[in-house]
Amino acid sequence: MKAPLQHLPLDLPSQLLFQRACDGDAPAFQVLVRSYLPAMRAYALKLTGSTADADDALQETLLTAWQKLDTLDDPSKVKSWLMTLTGRKCIDLIRARKVNTPIEDHHDLPSSAPTPETQAILGAEMRHLSLALKKLPEQQQQIWLMREYGGSSYHEIAETLGITTASVRGHLARARVKLLELMEGKK
Repeated sequence: MKAPLQHLPLDLPSQLLFQRACDGDAPAFQVLVRSYLPAMRAYALKLTGSTADADDALQETLLTAWQKLDTLDDPSKVKSWLMTLTGRKCIDLIRARKVNTPIEDHHDLPSSAPTPETQAILGAEMRHLSLALKKLPEQQQQIWLMREYGGSSYHEIAETLGITTASVRGHLARARVKLLELMEGKK
């Protein structure tokens, strides 16, 4: 029988917390993710630009993380996995918001609004970019999203992911080269 979590120290090894959370121990999951929540929320807020949307994305992230934690093979990757999930949930939310924006909300668009043809081309490019991003290694994908989509600085990314700024720059450079290759291959 497992000891109740409230009687365990808060600095309980992550490995044990991870294992207990994978076994369905909700308090262990809460302790495991608690230290990552501020970074996850800041990232979500940066990506969505809205406190309400960031909170919605974070809630979806935590639900998915709880449901799929046992699919993570390496407990030492919990933070980067949670940050990647956060980024994906934010992008999903942003996409859904754009699709569901009522036409009345566009009454004040300037006459230079993109034509349907331009919108179709941009939509196709975004789909190609999304597919190309999925082909990048997870860390490169995450760093690219944090930098290019989220506007995070190299230092912020390094601090969030627990790596050096030089490593961030290297991953980002490789991601950009690979994305360029993949995007040019689609044309």
